[in-house]
Amino acid sequence: MSATQEHRSLLGRRTVVAVVGAAGAAAALTACGGGSDDKGGSDAVEQPGSGGEQQGGAVLAATADIPEGGGKVFAQQKVVVTQPKPGEFKAFSSTCTHQGCAVKDVSAGTITCPCHNSTFDAATGSPTGGPATQPLPAREITVEGDSIRLA
Repeated sequence: MSATQEHRSLLGRRTVVAVVGAAGAAAALTACGGGSDDKGGSDAVEQPGSGGEQQGGAVLAATADIPEGGGKVFAQQKVVVTQPKPGEFKAFSSTCTHQGCAVKDVSAGTITCPCHNSTFDAATGSPTGGPATQPLPAREITVEGDSIRLA
């Protein structure tokens, strides 16, 4: 085989390897992206409301969307909103103070982190179990009519 033929053969193999590698990377990124496995219920991770930016910040949800004794996690804003008592709404950072995982579930007055099962009081953000020893930092929200907004 001449040097020119060997060079063409090598380029052909490199092209195939590059194309296959790019296709594999695209497939991996597609598998990791978007999608939703929202099954409803109190552990649903919500996206921001469609109200957009107005005075007082982004609309997160309607008050009716936050269950009494439970709450919802808003992953994009890194906030969890709870309703410990009827008509009382609280907000906390959704980042667990133990190792920085995102909390996922809010039910029966408890916010739960799935990584190491730390639990927090939905009314105060204080740790109630697990390895976390620091409370979830409070986040400021405003309730205007039936809308809950980041302050």
